[in-house]
Amino acid sequence: MSQVFSRLLWLLALVALFLLGSEFARPLFRPATIQRVLVVAAALLVWAYINGQWIFVRFHDLRAGLRVRSLPEADPFTTSDTVLIIAPHPDDETLAAGGQIQTALAAGAQVFVLFLTCGDGFEWNSMVLERTPLPSASEMLKLGERRIDEALEAAAVLGLPLDNLIFLGYPDGGLMRLFLNHYIHPYLSPYTRVNTVPYDRAHRFGAHYTGKNLERDLSDVITRIAPTIVYAPSPKDAHRDHRAAAYLAMRLQGERHEENAVRYYIVHGAYEYPLPKGYFPTLPLYPPPRGRGLSWRRVSITPAQVRRKAEAICKHRTQVMVMRRFLLAFARPNELWSATAIPIRETIYPVEQGDLAVVALEEDTDLIEEGQLDAGGV
Repeated sequence: MSQVFSRLLWLLALVALFLLGSEFARPLFRPATIQRVLVVAAALLVWAYINGQWIFVRFHDLRAGLRVRSLPEADPFTTSDTVLIIAPHPDDETLAAGGQIQTALAAGAQVFVLFLTCGDGFEWNSMVLERTPLPSASEMLKLGERRIDEALEAAAVLGLPLDNLIFLGYPDGGLMRLFLNHYIHPYLSPYTRVNTVPYDRAHRFGAHYTGKNLERDLSDVITRIAPTIVYAPSPKDAHRDHRAAAYLAMRLQGERHEENAVRYYIVHGAYEYPLPKGYFPTLPLYPPPRGRGLSWRRVSITPAQVRRKAEAICKHRTQVMVMRRFLLAFARPNELWSATAIPIRETIYPVEQGDLAVVALEEDTDLIEEGQLDAGGV
């Protein structure tokens, strides 16, 4: 509050200084009223330019705070909970649920993280790391190995047992193609130039890149862990790997008649989401624009947990090198998940979630045929 008061005093002093200066320039302006209006406007512009970020942050805090506080608080974890977090790439688990991982472990719950890919299709990473405009297939595989190590380091910061991390090793940027076009026939990654799981630490080393194998491995993990809570990407996420993961989770949990156990999260929520970019540990994380209409719940996390989440995010060094401010924007005093996969307004028609997923898949198929969906991602 004192900071706000001091900035307002500075603004008044700036306006007074500009008005005083205008008295010496009065012969240049007629009439005097217009002169003073222009001088005050100039003072306001100078103040706004200098304090632009502060103004934007305060405005966001007010607007987003009202929205987030109106959301219902999620039920707490219990010792009987077994939590499975499905992450399309290493870092998604930290961004979406780094605070909840800590909260669940503190409550005595078991937490597992399942990585569908090892993030070996994000060329910008390899370009920066290897200092080459055209990273080779071996360099992309090296990136995948590094991202596995980073995921292990981040998990250690959050307090996760490293044995509770499972890597499937399927192609980054290729999950939608596996789900749609390569369900049976192996898919060749355009980045690593391999069509089988290449990582020794993977759940099933050497498995062909097919949708059938991906679904089988995901099903095996879910059956073995028997989670009471599953975190999965939302089908409303902008990233195609995240949407493919959502469709798989929806189908497998639906087959088990446990669709109500799924909590949906969004990382790629819209252009420039979340705002403001950078590390603002006291600002609320608001529901993403792409998730409008979803049944959002908020999970409050402590300042210490926010700091630990930020530390875990920074362990994903390959990602932080190219998009630090985007990643740290998720280190906020709350996290979000939706109890519904699709906006509530879409449920007015008597269709099942699976039918809606088919509609979304048809849209993705059209984009693939038009060449608008390229491989690679975060």
